[in-house]
Amino acid sequence: MDYNSTPLVQVESLQMHFSMKGGAFSRRQGTIKAVDGVNFKVYPNETFGLVGESGCGKTTVGRAILKAMQPTGGKVLYNSKNGETIDLVPMTNKEIRPYRQEIQMIFQDPYSSLSPRMTVQEILEEPLRLAGHTNKDFLYQKAAEMIQQVGLRSSHLMRYPHAFSGGQRQRIGIGRALITNPRFIVADEAVSALDVSVQAQILEILSELKAKMDLSFLFISHDLSVVKYLCDRVGVMYLGRIVEVADTDALFKDPLHPYTEALMHAIPDINEREIRSDILAGEIPDASNPPSGCAFHNRCKYAKDKCKNEVPALRDFISTFNGKEIFRQSACHFVEEIYLQSNDKEII
Repeated sequence: MDYNSTPLVQVESLQMHFSMKGGAFSRRQGTIKAVDGVNFKVYPNETFGLVGESGCGKTTVGRAILKAMQPTGGKVLYNSKNGETIDLVPMTNKEIRPYRQEIQMIFQDPYSSLSPRMTVQEILEEPLRLAGHTNKDFLYQKAAEMIQQVGLRSSHLMRYPHAFSGGQRQRIGIGRALITNPRFIVADEAVSALDVSVQAQILEILSELKAKMDLSFLFISHDLSVVKYLCDRVGVMYLGRIVEVADTDALFKDPLHPYTEALMHAIPDINEREIRSDILAGEIPDASNPPSGCAFHNRCKYAKDKCKNEVPALRDFISTFNGKEIFRQSACHFVEEIYLQSNDKEII
């Protein structure tokens, strides 16, 4: 991965705030900061993972990048096919339409994301029709080619979604996202609704298509084993903010943030089959009333007074891993002082 190249997508200070209203006159009573100043980059042909507990804001980040939700603030800089860098955030739906072919999404639920009234052929052809293609022979040819690339047969094109299993439906969803030859894919929990054996098949398809089509992914997941298998780099989110970014191998073997350490040790070991509930105690705080200072301090065994009062910045670090220097980031006041445990165990 050439991290000196121009990022394909660069997220800067992204915010997604929601007003809370209540009472007889629906007065504003507060703000939920679902995403609060998120920064990261996705490079060409890279899979960048975004992980964290439910409610941390990772899905909201993906939707804000794609403008499925209008961000409250920040920038989403996209390096388009013509070499022009554009900010997607202020663009209207009309202005962003020409770039929809280049930026697509794979949804979490393969059952609700496909229209039951459309055949597989119609589902696959729809993005091309929206892009202005009308030639029936061209549309059928592209649909037939794509259905085979995701591991199904052209004879499946005339069937409806209810005739397929969850894994097959997700293959159709992947085909729909890729049929316009995009460059950047947001995959939101793309395998979490599937059986483990089917997950492996879908991950293999994504890996193969990434190499074949020169794709870049933002892969959103709560499953660290999936992230470890698929992603080149990982961003760890907690309560609307990124707390650590690192190469995948370095993140698992040498975490810099206590929350990353806690996440890795709170999952079952493949041999012991038990969860270390003592490592990550308590629940993620309410986003409408977050803790002062570092949002993780009330669950962190390393916390000091400074953590309760000051919000830590996401700082840059250069560390040596496997004999080479790597760039990484961590939002912890005491990175240089605490010793965190790696997770070298084989995780499920």
